[in-house]
Formats: sequence, C-alpha cells, structure tokens
Amino acid sequence: MNLRDVVIVGIGETKFGKHMERTITDIGAEACIDAIKDAGVSHKKVQFVTGAYSCQWNGPLGQYFTLPQIILREIGITKVPMFRVECGCATGSVAFRDVWYRVASGEYDIGLAFGIEKMNVADSKSILGLISDHVPERDADMGLTGPTIYAMMANRMMAQYGVTKEQLAQVVVKNRRFGTKNPMAQFPIPVTVEEVLNARMIADPLTLFMCCGRGDGAAAAVLMDAKTAKQYTTNPVHIAANVLTSGTYSDELPFVTFDGDVRAAAQAYEMAGVGPEDLDVAEIHDSFAPAEIKHYEDLGFCGRGEGGRFVEEGHSDMGGKIVVNTSGGLLSKGHIIGATGISQIYELVRQLRGISGESQVEGAKVALQHNSGGYVHTEFTSCAINILKK
Repeated sequence: MNLRDVVIVGIGETKFGKHMERTITDIGAEACIDAIKDAGVSHKKVQFVTGAYSCQWNGPLGQYFTLPQIILREIGITKVPMFRVECGCATGSVAFRDVWYRVASGEYDIGLAFGIEKMNVADSKSILGLISDHVPERDADMGLTGPTIYAMMANRMMAQYGVTKEQLAQVVVKNRRFGTKNPMAQFPIPVTVEEVLNARMIADPLTLFMCCGRGDGAAAAVLMDAKTAKQYTTNPVHIAANVLTSGTYSDELPFVTFDGDVRAAAQAYEMAGVGPEDLDVAEIHDSFAPAEIKHYEDLGFCGRGEGGRFVEEGHSDMGGKIVVNTSGGLLSKGHIIGATGISQIYELVRQLRGISGESQVEGAKVALQHNSGGYVHTEFTSCAINILKK
C-alpha cells in the first residue's frame, strides 16, 4: 500500500497533576479544544477521533468504554466514527498510530487523537493491584510490578556494566531540571543527586524520585494529510516514521535490553531514512530512572553498556549529542498513562516549531518519540516509536 505523507497540524495539552475538582470530561475537552484551535480548523472538519484511556482506575467501567463520544459531544463533534484504545503505558501512542494510519491510507483526511487519564481516584496500592490482575499469574505471584522489575534491571545493569546509583540519580536530576521549565509538569521541582539517593527507598536501588508519579491530565493532536494541511499551516511537522511492535517474551532474554525496543528502533530509522546520529531531540519512556539508561542503548544513542556514562557525561543534556526529555520526562512531567504518548508528541512538535522556550534545542529538525507499555515476564508488551521532521 502506498501511504500518504501525514503531518501534525495542531496540539493541545493540560497541566499534569491532581485535578480532584475537575471531571474527566472537562480535562479531555480542554486538550481537544486546544489542539483544534492550534490547527486553525473548525471542529466540524474533524472526520474521526481515536481516544486513549486505560479506564481501569475508575471502578465500575460504565460508559468509560465510550469516553471519546462523551468528551467530544461536549465540544460539538458528533456523527463521526470514534474509537477508544488501550495498550498499557503505550495507550496514547497507539491512539496516535490509529489516526496516523487512517489518514496515511487515505480513509480520512483530518483526524483527532487524544489521550487522557484521571488516576487520582484510586490509591497506589489499588492501582498496583489492578496492574497485577492483568499480568501473567506467575509474574504477579512473584510480586513483579513496575518498581520491582526496574529495580532488578538496575541491579543487573550495575553488576554487568558498572552503572552506578549516582548515574541513576543523574537521570532524575536532568529531567527534573527540564521539568522546572515546563509549566505543564506535575513535579517542576529541582533535586540534587544527594536528594535523589537519600529519598525513601521503593525497591532497592530505586528511591522515590527514581520512580514516575501518577496523576490526571490529557493531550491531543490533529493530524492531516500533507495536501489538506496546506490549507491550514505553513509549518507542519511531518511524521517520517510510525512503528508499533510487541515483545518476544522469552524467559531467556537478557534483563538489560528489550528486544521490542531494538526492533522498533531499527524499523523506525529505516522508514524515516535516518539514524540515531541524525536526531536532535527525543522524548523517551523514563518511567523509572534505569529505563532511560536502557533506552539510550536500545535506541542506538550509545553502545551496549554505555548508557550510564552517556548521562554522566552530559550527552543527553542540553548541548549534548541527543537532548533527551526536554519536557521533564515521565519522572518530572508525570506519567498520565493514556496521555503520555501524545504528550511526548506535544513536546516534540513544540521543539520542531522552535517554541519550547527555555528548553528549546537550537536548530532542532529531527525528533524521536518512544513509548512502551505493559509487560510480560521482563519485557514490554508494546513499543511505539515515531520519528518527526520539520
């Protein structure tokens, strides 16, 4: 199939954090309205919508299965196809991919993707319980949760490659510093290496600040085929590659790499006609500090076993080889599961437009978005990668 060139024309995002006083409909409508306004298009021109929402935090599901219809009704979008997707932490990226493919294939010309979550209706223990209910029984029986999996990964990286606790902390320090410059971040508070290391232990060696936080928020994007977009913008952001893959789930896989990430990256680079050396800026899935170090290696930013030194030597910081997580990443901006993937896109579009303020990477032309979700044994169930170009 010959796919059309698809571009991002509009983006919108709410502040991430605790929004106890707001309804999920209100939060979602804000992001969608902002994206449509940014695109300069009438809401009546939107031909279809795909929404991302994991929905398991809100007790009885009820009409949450049809959340896109509920939210979009509030802003006057009706009588068009609407879908809801769920794919763990990659949910937002899967919604984005659905819109991309439907436009690329020629089925529609203008589509809206949005992601949303309202996670503060449940306590952390309940959320971990819900997650454990949806993983293989053996994994749940062993107590495998996000923190414990990444703690084991960190220990393996430390033993095999010499990654240090200080290098793990430096990931947090970098991302928190970027987060202080992002008005949408949930945790815009700088920290030092010492503060990170001395924080409450969650799963050795991971302290509290090495783990992402949960919250409420939404993000949205309007996509068009390049020909249609000429009516609305002279500064589109092109989707040069869009890849979604799943894992291998072998018990014999090494605990310092995810096969799905490596394969997805290779496919994305080939599709976009670029390599990691061409990237200017990236938003990657730093749900836990060791994840960012591992992703450096799996995405080809550095060699195997070099991720710790990559952050320590400043290669992922401003002025480095590839500036990573200028939004603050999940560790500072927050991990609003349904919204995360599209929120990463939001930041990268701003970078390529040259409007990211104090966190702007000068001359940014090529960007990579990476979002992983779910797990079986010791590997992600899904990995999504987008490569964007000016």
